[in-house]
Amino acid sequence: MELLRVVYRQYRWPFLMVMALSLLSAALGIGLIAFINLRLIETPDISLSVLPEFLGLLLLLMAVTLGSQWALTTLGHHFVFRLRSEFIKRLMDTHVERIEKLGSAALLAGLTSDVRNITIAFVRLPELVQGIILTLGSAAYLAWLSPKMLGVTAIWVAITVYGGYVLVARVYKHLAQLREIEDQLYNDYQTVIEGRKELALNRERAERVFEDTYIPHASDYRRHIIRADTFHLSAVNWSNIMMLGVIGLVFWMANSLGWSDTNIAATFSLTLLFLRTPMLSAIGALPTLLTAQVAFNKLNQFKLAPYDAKFPRSKEPADWQTLEMRDVVFQYADNTFCVGPLNLTIKRGELLFLIGGNGSGKSTLAMLLTGLYQPVSGAIYLDGKKIDASNQDDYRKLFSAVFTDVWLFDRLLGPQGKQANSALVSSWLDRLKMSEKLELENGTILNLKLSKGQRKRVALLLALAEERDIILLDEWAADQDPHFRREFYQVLLPLMQQMGKTIFAISHDDHYFVHADRLLEMRQGQLSELTGHEREHASRDAVARTEI
Repeated sequence: MELLRVVYRQYRWPFLMVMALSLLSAALGIGLIAFINLRLIETPDISLSVLPEFLGLLLLLMAVTLGSQWALTTLGHHFVFRLRSEFIKRLMDTHVERIEKLGSAALLAGLTSDVRNITIAFVRLPELVQGIILTLGSAAYLAWLSPKMLGVTAIWVAITVYGGYVLVARVYKHLAQLREIEDQLYNDYQTVIEGRKELALNRERAERVFEDTYIPHASDYRRHIIRADTFHLSAVNWSNIMMLGVIGLVFWMANSLGWSDTNIAATFSLTLLFLRTPMLSAIGALPTLLTAQVAFNKLNQFKLAPYDAKFPRSKEPADWQTLEMRDVVFQYADNTFCVGPLNLTIKRGELLFLIGGNGSGKSTLAMLLTGLYQPVSGAIYLDGKKIDASNQDDYRKLFSAVFTDVWLFDRLLGPQGKQANSALVSSWLDRLKMSEKLELENGTILNLKLSKGQRKRVALLLALAEERDIILLDEWAADQDPHFRREFYQVLLPLMQQMGKTIFAISHDDHYFVHADRLLEMRQGQLSELTGHEREHASRDAVARTEI
């Protein structure tokens, strides 16, 4: 399996050491059976020393078996830790448009269900390894006792294993389908949680979501999990019964066919009874390993960025003067919308407002401008130098942003990820009217249960604390009360300009367009600058203009 091959490549020597311990454990188990056969069955040893020797072998077997299982379990959890950490880092390094295409439901399912299933598999992996090694070792010992009886027994066990394999293959089929249904269920959960207010208001909609969306997915999950468990239990019962049947077969071969004496038949039976639990555990552990392989395949299907342990130490371009977008075009993967070609020149220290109707391309322009989306043609230039993959991280370091779907972090970070300037934070807490609302301790915000407007203010505080040159604000004032909205446009934005900030604000507050140095408009994916009469008209009624 690919999963085990990856473990071997990443932890070759620890893996080989664990296998050596497992082999030693198997050898001791077979040695204990041989001790019972030679000292207690064939020629019973009546001396007092036999009991201490037997107990000593038993304790040694227990210690080595536990040690090998502990080592394999520890190795598995190290691998899972590494897998989860690499997945998170790759997620952070992947282009934003790829993450948006995958969707949060599928990614959360990967980080929870898939990683959990791989973890469970490694918890059960020692049972599978022990079962396989003990079976092979015991077969070698039984071949030494009676090759003919082993041949027939091996055929019986092979039939047992093949029957178990056929049943387990059906388990694998249903587990693969279950994993696909889990993505749908995570999306349903997200709908219920994120749409809780709308569903509470409209119970008919809630009923439709429950009956028409969730119930079919949950029913499919129930059907496949029942079938998977049924085939799994059938595999275990088949193996259990067949292993009991082989004991009767052994005594029939010894007594009816005369292939061995009763002592060898007893040793065969003892060995097979000894193997019964490891073999059943191995068969029981196999579905979890198959589930893990399904999960591992699913994680690989995300096609995230290659793993790189390092975070780039980018440098902010110093003393830049002009930022240009030259014939920039962006096309969404589903070909539903195209933006551009866009041409825009931004000078250091400017305050620009962008207006446009829903779906006009405003947010796409913002993502392109900040370097979060990659154009399919054209490029961005900073002081005449083209921005490409080699300097993209440096370019992004120019920007702090507050997007409409704002996410709040609880730590205030300054330049280069260092502690934020406490004087700057304190002054802007007062200006944002948040001094009485936020509890700060060593640069950490202790309370983030805030209204939407207050969350936007905290997001702006986080952006300002980073002390970057350009601040992008996407409909920032939309959630503010009228008084503070006026404060934002008439006081805070000019104050940011005095601090040397270049501000790119998406806004529809036409009463305040007069404060902008330039007014831009997006319409059906095309960008233009409004001047003269057009700007005056937009300033009188921006809403009416977006409907033209």
